[in-house]
Amino acid sequence: MRVLVRCCCGHLPVGGGAGRRPSPRWRALARLSASPGWEDGQGAQVREKPPWRVLFFGTDQFARETLRALHAASGILNVHPSCLPRWRGPAPIIHTILHGDTIAGVTIMQIKPKRFDVGPILKQETVPVPPKSTSKELEAVLSRLGANMLISVLKNLPESLNNGRQQPAEGVTHAPKISAATSCIKWEEQTSEQIFRLYRAVGNIIPLQTLWMDNTIKLLDLVEVDSSILSDSKLTGQAVIPGSVIYHKQSQILLVCCKDDWIGVRSVMLKKTLTATDFYNGYLHPWYQKNSQAQPSQCRFQTLRLPPKKKKQKKKIVAM
Repeated sequence: MRVLVRCCCGHLPVGGGAGRRPSPRWRALARLSASPGWEDGQGAQVREKPPWRVLFFGTDQFARETLRALHAASGILNVHPSCLPRWRGPAPIIHTILHGDTIAGVTIMQIKPKRFDVGPILKQETVPVPPKSTSKELEAVLSRLGANMLISVLKNLPESLNNGRQQPAEGVTHAPKISAATSCIKWEEQTSEQIFRLYRAVGNIIPLQTLWMDNTIKLLDLVEVDSSILSDSKLTGQAVIPGSVIYHKQSQILLVCCKDDWIGVRSVMLKKTLTATDFYNGYLHPWYQKNSQAQPSQCRFQTLRLPPKKKKQKKKIVAM
């Protein structure tokens, strides 16, 4: 979802051309903005010519004439939840958590034609990332910050536009969309800290995934493993490899070995949602009974390799 803001000082020729007659769609938008809901107690002049309008759109079918008109007037503003130029792209909050950033922020910026997230910065503020916060929790913090910042910019829009500064060329990072492949744990490559960051970043959107005996299994509830559990002889008395799964009866969690340590799993989804105890009773214990001579390292989760998505043909971008 993008936030479009345009200054409404004077009459706006639709499409950027002087004297062109406004389209029916634009007239409808003008009537909406002049409705009684826009009153703020300062008289009819405010209703007829509000100092600014905000439009929300999220599809490619949004009226082209309106976009051209907005850009011709004073440009389009974007409320972006990162400290640009860090994390340009559609998933900045997720990548902030995924990469363990300690500082996050919001940027109010102007959008340049044909490209997002590269325009001049009008206002930017930073906040510390709360320890172990999820992307959903951080989104709530940045949403409140961004709303207050946008109001501040709109109250002094001409001054804000005049004082805009170009983004620095250094420090550019990109935050591409996440996919199902993002949620696949790579046991041999990822540390426990990286897996927990992945869980906090995307777990509320796409459950983390792995393979169990050639079946896809989703890990729903991850927990950190207490040091007292790690001193158990089951874990210290034998060689294990990444992906090895052991059920710890006292804490009722599955212990899974990763690159450097162990993570705990309280529930999974395999056909249906199962607690760690259910998974042990229904799958792990029968496997051990059937393979009584097998080493625990043979009973393990494996990295799920999803085929790459076919790239869709990009639509042509209409210049404003």
